[in-house]
This record gives sequence, C-alpha cells and structure tokens, in this order.
Amino acid sequence: MPYLDDFRAEIEAFLTRTGISPTRLGKEAVGDPRFVFDLREKGRAPGARLMDAVADFMARHETPATARTSLGEAPLEGKTILLIISGGIAAYKVLDLIRRLGERGARVCPVMTRTAQEFLTPLSVGTLAGGKVFIDLFDRDDEHDVGHIRLAREADVIVVAPATADLLAKMAGGHANDLATAVLLATDKPVLAAPAMNPRMWLHPATRRNVEALGRDGIRFVGPNTGEMAEANEAGPGRMAEPLEILAAIARILVPSGMPLTGKHVLVTSGPTHEPIDPVRYLANRSSGRQGHAIAAAAAAAGARVTLVSGPVAVADPDGVDVIHVETAREMRDAVVAALPADVAVMAAAVADWRVANEASGKIKKNSSGGSPALALVENPDILATIGKHETLRPTLVVGFAAETDDLASNARKKLEAKGADWILANDVSPGTGIMGGEENVIRLVTAAGIEDWPRLAKTEVAQRLIARVGEMLRHKSEAAE
Repeated sequence: MPYLDDFRAEIEAFLTRTGISPTRLGKEAVGDPRFVFDLREKGRAPGARLMDAVADFMARHETPATARTSLGEAPLEGKTILLIISGGIAAYKVLDLIRRLGERGARVCPVMTRTAQEFLTPLSVGTLAGGKVFIDLFDRDDEHDVGHIRLAREADVIVVAPATADLLAKMAGGHANDLATAVLLATDKPVLAAPAMNPRMWLHPATRRNVEALGRDGIRFVGPNTGEMAEANEAGPGRMAEPLEILAAIARILVPSGMPLTGKHVLVTSGPTHEPIDPVRYLANRSSGRQGHAIAAAAAAAGARVTLVSGPVAVADPDGVDVIHVETAREMRDAVVAALPADVAVMAAAVADWRVANEASGKIKKNSSGGSPALALVENPDILATIGKHETLRPTLVVGFAAETDDLASNARKKLEAKGADWILANDVSPGTGIMGGEENVIRLVTAAGIEDWPRLAKTEVAQRLIARVGEMLRHKSEAAE
C-alpha cells in the first residue's frame, strides 16, 4: 500500500527532524506507546482517525528550526527543476521524486527520452508534474522559439534521473542528437546526475572515464547506491539514489544556506584497519564501512564540509566528501589529526586494537614440525581518545562507537568517560545480530545525561538521525553563546 509507505516515511522523517522518541509520539498522539514500533514491524494500516491524530501531533510539534534540520526537505518554493528522464528500470522512482518536489513548492519541467517512454508514459509523468512533458527536439509548437535553449536557460537546476550509462556517455562526448542531450549541452545551469545501471556497467572503465570527465566539467552526482539489482542474482553499485537523497542533493545546490551544518567541518572515520602480519596476512575487524560512509554522506547532505578517513572497504566513496584512504591504525590516527580542526568528529571506524610488533618482510611459512609462529602484539593508538582529549584542537562534539558483545550499556559508559567523548553510539555485534557488516543497526545513544534506545534502522537512517541530532546540538550551543 503506497499510502502506508508514505505515512511511515513521514513519521520517520519527523522523528529524525525533531528528536522526539517513537514512544512519546505514540503515547501522546494516539495513546499507544508502541504505535510506531507496531507500524514498523507489522505493517498494518491504521485507521483514518489514528492517521489524522498522528498528523495533528506532528503539525503541533513541527517548528521552522526543526524543519530546517530535515535532510532533503529544504524549501524549494518557486524553483524550477528541469527533470531529464532516461530509459531504465529505475525510472519508476522518478514519479515519487516529482511528487516530493511538488510538495516542496518546486515546479517540475519533465523531459523524457525515447527510451524513457518504454518504462513510463508521458501521461503519468505530466499528470504528477502538472504540466507539459517535453519529448521531441523538433516539436513544431516548441521549437518555433528555439525551445531547447529556453528549457536550458529557464531552469534553476537540471536533474538527470535515472542517468543511464548511455546518456552519461553522450553527455561526456558532447552529443546533442535529441532534446535531452541538446538541453544539457546548451545549459549554463547546475546539472545533477543520478546514475542507475548494472554494476558491471557502472564499474566498466568506459563509464568510469565518462564520470571522471563529467566531474571535471562540473556535473554533480548523487549515488549510485549499492544493493540488489532488478536482474536476478545481480548486486553491487548501480542502484539509483532514493528520491529523498536526490532531494537533499538538489537542496545543497539551490539552498545551501538553509542546511543545518552549512559552514561546519565534520570529520568521520569509517571501515576497518588492516594491520600487516606479513605481505599476505593481516589483523582486522569485520567492518564493512557502511555506517561510517552513511554518516559522512548524511553530514554532506546537511551542508557540512566532510572529511572521511576510510580504512579498506568495498563500498563506494560518498559524493561531495573529501576521502582519505588509509590501511593501518597509525595511518588513520595521523590522517585524523592532520584533518583537524573540525567542529564535529564521528569516530565510526572499527580500528584494530593491536598490531604485530614485528611485521615480517616475507610470507611466513609453515614449518615442518607443525608448530605455529609466535606473534607478539602491541597496542595500537587510541584514535577516539586522541581526539576527545586533544588539548588545543578538540572538536565541539566528539562522537564514538562502542561495538560490544556483552554489558553493552556499562562498557559504553566506561568508554564515554575514558575516551573524553560527548556521545557514544553503542551497538550489540554478537553473532546472530547481523549488525557487523550488515545493512541495519540497533543503537543505544549514551551521553552524560543518560541512555536513549533507538529502534532497528537501516544504517542510512541511523546516519540521518545522528546528523539531525548533531545539527540541533550545534544550534543550541550557538544560541546559548549569543
């Protein structure tokens, strides 16, 4: 039921914006503290009366200040978005994007390629956009006044979604053999592309060259995301960014001053570190880097200048983020210190606690007696404590993670005090939780004021909720200092 998905999405966005707990919303809005949790887990549609009560509660607790912290919900009133739709299975997401742009006051002017019409009808696109859909370069009604030039100049921003491998190649080559490519070649306005294609197509050297060339030309990108493809047994980078992610990218271009972290520097660490034993083997943690990379992306979406120090991971670098790639804990420590000063530090990396004292210069061989080699370990530098206790360049807010298998709250509190952190995001990584290396997380936010339990969320949602909190905290500190 699409309306139920929208209802849930609006609730999650509201909770992220305001910091109100799901329990409070349910209790005060409909008298049921478990209302939001049941909606998430059971997916049963509530009645119209309950939905109206929740909507009324959210309206009463929404303020301009909290609305400004919503990622992807910056006001677009009066802005014209020229939306170029090319042919791909991800084109169906464009209908939701058009709807959400309209809700935010934007005027959407759609241009559809010939192949896009194999997936969507101009009627459905035009109905949602509330106006004409432009299709033909040689349209008699439009080209009497060189319509493709007019389209290119009247928009505030041009969004290409989905941006297929074929269209990206044409853009990089300067083609202008249809309305979409002619508009793109004739414009002097910002262009945002949301790539969508099979992972092998995205990773192909030709596509990589085209994307690099377009980046040099000033084209901005959002996505692609990593995940399951429409094709059976296909997964990897290539999924088009979600509509809210595209909205956030548009907002960064059009209304950067309205983003909650504009002018702030956020420093994030992500992924594992690899501590060499010999040229072949290493010590490491089971970190995928998904959570740290999601936090970096969310901070960038909120307007921050972001430095991401990443260990070896398989996930793609987030768009709009300065990424420093490292291997070892010592390299990560040095890169983090070199990136200071920062307003916020989020230390999400799973840094190896130890390294071997003497790395072998050659591969260690098994001996004939069957004995195991003796590996002497030494402790690695504590990066969180280095930042949390820095005498001159400590960030305003220092956030750490505590991945534990037992005594979660107790260990997180000890870490909060010992490392000099302001917040600790604690998570249970016991076998069976699927959190370490997975796509979801269950967070307990530990601060000096107490512990707040978050529900099981996608790591992208955890990131957005965290960054919304960061924005609110910095705003309160700024107001208190005035």
